[in-house]
Amino acid sequence: MALPSRTTLARWAPTALVAGLGAGAIVVLRNVSPYGANSPLPGCPLYALTGLYCPGCGSTRCLYSLVHFDWQGAIAMNPLLVISLPFLLLMLLHGAGVRPRVLEPLMRVLASPMFWLVLLVGYAVLRNLPWMPFAWLAPG
Repeated sequence: MALPSRTTLARWAPTALVAGLGAGAIVVLRNVSPYGANSPLPGCPLYALTGLYCPGCGSTRCLYSLVHFDWQGAIAMNPLLVISLPFLLLMLLHGAGVRPRVLEPLMRVLASPMFWLVLLVGYAVLRNLPWMPFAWLAPG
C-alpha cells in the first residue's frame, strides 16, 4: 500500500484540523452549557463593550442548541450560522479537492471575500435594528 503524497496530506490537513476541532467542540458543548450563570464559555467581547451584536453573537448558544438537536433554539440564537454551516462545509471540502462540477458556480460566489464582507457587515447592521422583522435576528 502506497503512502499518500505530501500534497495530498497538505490539501486534507485543514479539513482534518477542522474535523478535530469540531469533535472537541461537540464534546465540550454536550457537557457545558453556555446558558449557566458561571459558564466557563466566553461571551462576546464586542457586545460586552458596546451593547451591539456582532455577526457571531449567539454562536456558542446556537452551536450548543444544534449539538442538542434544538433547531428552534439554534435559529433563535444565530440564524446566519445555521444557514451558513452547510456552505462552510462545502467550502472546506472544495479546498480539500472535492469539486463536483455542478457546484462550481456556487463555489465561485462563496470563495469571494466581498460576498462574505457584505453578508457579515449587513447581517451585523440588520440584527441591531430594533424593529420587526430585524429584531428577530438578535440572539434570543
